[in-house]
Amino acid sequence: MAQLQSRPIQLYYWPTPNGWKIAIMLEECGLPYEVIPVNIGRGDQFKPEFLALSPNNKMPAILDPEGPDGAPLSVFESGAILQYLGRKTGLFYPGDERGRVEVDQWLFWQMSGLGPMAGQAHHFRIYASEKLPYAIERYTNEVHRLYGVMNTRLADRPFLAGDYSIADIACIGWAKLWERQGQDIKEFPHLAAWLERMLARPAVKRGLALNAEDRAKIDFATDTQAQSVLFGQRPGS
Repeated sequence: MAQLQSRPIQLYYWPTPNGWKIAIMLEECGLPYEVIPVNIGRGDQFKPEFLALSPNNKMPAILDPEGPDGAPLSVFESGAILQYLGRKTGLFYPGDERGRVEVDQWLFWQMSGLGPMAGQAHHFRIYASEKLPYAIERYTNEVHRLYGVMNTRLADRPFLAGDYSIADIACIGWAKLWERQGQDIKEFPHLAAWLERMLARPAVKRGLALNAEDRAKIDFATDTQAQSVLFGQRPGS
């Protein structure tokens, strides 16, 4: 359990929707951790020491000095990290198979749907140097559809898998940015109520606030150097 963790987990992090997932989970679990910033606008994700942990050159990643059998373990991919921390602590990830499948469905829904589609909506609506109406409409409409799925799911339950879980933690960082995705939250009352419940949680507040000042330092809509690093194709990446 969390109280048995004596050495901090190293969190390789930048304040983005995917980074927030792990910050929130660590806060919810009460696990000690130290932040190692990965400035994605300046290319830290391509440094060899980070690639050794995350070969896909994407953050977040963690290094747990007290992994299975006490041996260190590194994990990349935010969904895999959430599952690992859930198993490690026994928190927010059911131990029974039926409960775990319920959570996994919505976790993978976020990983394969909500996150990528919302990310593309952000890109084409805000960051792309050329505004492409087809791309903007395509991804804005798909996010609208996904919000509808989420809204229907939340009509008769407080959280995506019934009880609060890593599925909710995975979704909150993306869903809270609905305005940037061209959505009107008033169209989705059950989703709006879920957002209110989520954002009221103290650990969610702390996770979303982690290193918030770093996010403000780079404006990816106008910083051409950051755009080149983040949106360009790097050799060997």
